[in-house]
Amino acid sequence: MGDVAGKRVLVREDLNVPMAEGAVTDDTRLRAAVPTVAELADKGAIVLVLAHFGRPKAPTPEFSLAQITQPFAAVLGRPVRYVDWEGAAEAVASLAPGEVGLLENTRFFGGEEKNAPEVIDRFAALGDLYVNDAFSAAHRAHASTEGLAHRLPAFAGRQMEAELDALDKALGNPEHPVAAVVGGAKVSTKLDVLKHLVARVDHLIIGGGMANTFLAARGVNVGKSLCEHDLTGTAEEIFAAAETAGCTIHLPYDVVVAKEFAPNPPSLRTCNVHEVAADEMILDIGPAAVEALGDVLKTCRTLVWNGPLGAFETPPFDAATVALARTAAALTAEGSLVSVAGGGDTVAALNVAGAADAMSFVSTAGGAFLEWMEGKELPGVAALARA
Repeated sequence: MGDVAGKRVLVREDLNVPMAEGAVTDDTRLRAAVPTVAELADKGAIVLVLAHFGRPKAPTPEFSLAQITQPFAAVLGRPVRYVDWEGAAEAVASLAPGEVGLLENTRFFGGEEKNAPEVIDRFAALGDLYVNDAFSAAHRAHASTEGLAHRLPAFAGRQMEAELDALDKALGNPEHPVAAVVGGAKVSTKLDVLKHLVARVDHLIIGGGMANTFLAARGVNVGKSLCEHDLTGTAEEIFAAAETAGCTIHLPYDVVVAKEFAPNPPSLRTCNVHEVAADEMILDIGPAAVEALGDVLKTCRTLVWNGPLGAFETPPFDAATVALARTAAALTAEGSLVSVAGGGDTVAALNVAGAADAMSFVSTAGGAFLEWMEGKELPGVAALARA
């Protein structure tokens, strides 16, 4: 990147944080932006942060990044000046080297999400260099995530760099054996992921509601469980593809069931998968299966994790996810496993287990992480690679 002193650097970050009653409730994304912004400011750049916030239909105070300026400054440990689009050029011109400005919501322009040339021009006019540090928005070809990389000298930020490095270690060029944990409610939302993974991993561990569809495909009566019976044929195709590729698919052989989905229901019991009653639903993987899966991880060198094993938001159906996450964390801590996890519900589950900090890398990206697991090219990353 060379000498950035006195240069105006447009830095695309993901500051789309959850808020309640005017306060930020989770500052993970704000903290993730600090290394790149602080390093550029310390080197004397005029740092101009670009970010979206929510899905505004029109410019409104509710979606203004003005409300993120103070929380971001607090995390950054230095002043941040809010810059409205009205009079942005003058405001940017008044910033001194080493100062940080936060530009208003990029989505206040209708053309941002259409990657419109006039919006790219508007952004590009404010900067000399462009840095994309928002992997979580890299699966969108928007003006601020993709278009700018063609208009200004473009670079990856520190967070983007770390993310791409971790993902390469996990699926691009991993150390085998590789295990993937894929959970979640429905097979239909993760079909592309499953099809992509069977050709790349040695062990595919399927959990969540989607495991029920695979069990049903194998002739197991899953009772009242969440199950996509119309996709059992697709599950069979995935079994066949895995067999051809030499990938072992792991399904639970004991499960935690109940007659109603509620916290600690009186009908709660653990049983073999072949003993689920017609009026029961599978809500988590059983302890014997979790122990067996832990043994699988002990034979592996790399783990990719997306999605919980059970209905983890409702105790005690978080038990399997928490137990396996702790095993993965312990193996990572002792240096025998490289573990990469991503997706919103996955991060929440790892935090419940107290295992997030011990993993090699935890991605806060949802859609981008999933599309990467599907083997799709991410426009924001591809634009940087070309640059």
